[in-house]
Amino acid sequence: MTRVAFLRHGPTAWNVEKRLQGMTDVVLSAEGRAQVQRWVLPADIAGWRWQSSPLARAMETARLLRGGLEAEPQPALREMSFGAWEGYRLAELRQRFGAEMEGNEARGIDLVPPGGESPRQVMARLRPWLAALAADGQDTVAVSHKGVIRVVLALATGWDMKGRQPLKLDWQSMHVFRAQPDGSAAIERLNVALTHAP
Repeated sequence: MTRVAFLRHGPTAWNVEKRLQGMTDVVLSAEGRAQVQRWVLPADIAGWRWQSSPLARAMETARLLRGGLEAEPQPALREMSFGAWEGYRLAELRQRFGAEMEGNEARGIDLVPPGGESPRQVMARLRPWLAALAADGQDTVAVSHKGVIRVVLALATGWDMKGRQPLKLDWQSMHVFRAQPDGSAAIERLNVALTHAP
């Protein structure tokens, strides 16, 4: 049984402004860095192998949590590409595109931003990585993104990403899954608290 502890990167200025970041390489904000530096990982997880999305906000989060050590960049962990939507707020897109946007969002796992990728495509790139983790048996911390972690939740629960998530995720906690040989995932424990250093 190979466990994978997913952690979303620390906050950026675009997170605060509720802008879709996707593949845009936004760095952590000063407040985001300070927040990550206060996180303390569970002792049993801190010693696992570390991999990270190659995007700067995830790599820096890993580096801050590891006392300056780099995580192994893993392209499968990069955020879903939001294509032409990157830099916009969802509210702006809904206002601008109206029924077209509503119809796209209703597609759930098959939503495709113009020039971007669907959650189903993200799932397709995660499956070989999860299968490889299951085969090598090394527990891994994966510093990634909200879109990716939601896709892993869909893999684990069968959620079609239409309507509300079946389980609530705290984006400042770790979410531990078990990598399966077929490239799927099973839930081990969600919302593992990160204690705050004084």
